[in-house]
Amino acid sequence: MILPFAREGKTGSIQVTVERVEDPSAIGQTAEARDFPCLTAQIVYPARGYGALFGWVQLVRSTDGASAGAEFEMDPFSLFADAGSPYCYFGVAPTLFDSPARDTRAPMTWLAHTFLGWTPMAESIEPHVIPLVGFSWGFSIDRTETIALRPAQPLTPTDWTAHLPYLTKQHPAWTFAPAPGRAPGA
Repeated sequence: MILPFAREGKTGSIQVTVERVEDPSAIGQTAEARDFPCLTAQIVYPARGYGALFGWVQLVRSTDGASAGAEFEMDPFSLFADAGSPYCYFGVAPTLFDSPARDTRAPMTWLAHTFLGWTPMAESIEPHVIPLVGFSWGFSIDRTETIALRPAQPLTPTDWTAHLPYLTKQHPAWTFAPAPGRAPGA
């Protein structure tokens, strides 16, 4: 799937691939990851350096999560879980890679809402996320231990807006812009 976006008058896109893990060692995973999904989201954007700084915000609703699947929760990169940033990846056109796996194959559902955003570098601006585009993806495991992949699908501005109360609560030092094409408070 290819999703276009615009930032500061320049257009770009993200190429999103969700595939089944056939060789866990090839992606740095353990044997338990076989048949689970792995996601790669690559950014294509004409600017370089600071002009191509982006971040990925990912929220997950999982039946094995803290809310037992009742709500979306932050999905930080485990090495930086205490960093205080809403981004799970951040850098110059960072590729998002994720390979959620489990040691057991108990019945469950796992759904991610993934958003590409950016943060202005001006010193006078507080930490601020401006969303550009988003997509969902995930997997489920049934009673026969079969893993079904959920392909990537575009999200709407309403999806970002629905996450704003949670994001604001989880990251009070940050502000979050409305979704592209929506007026503040809309």
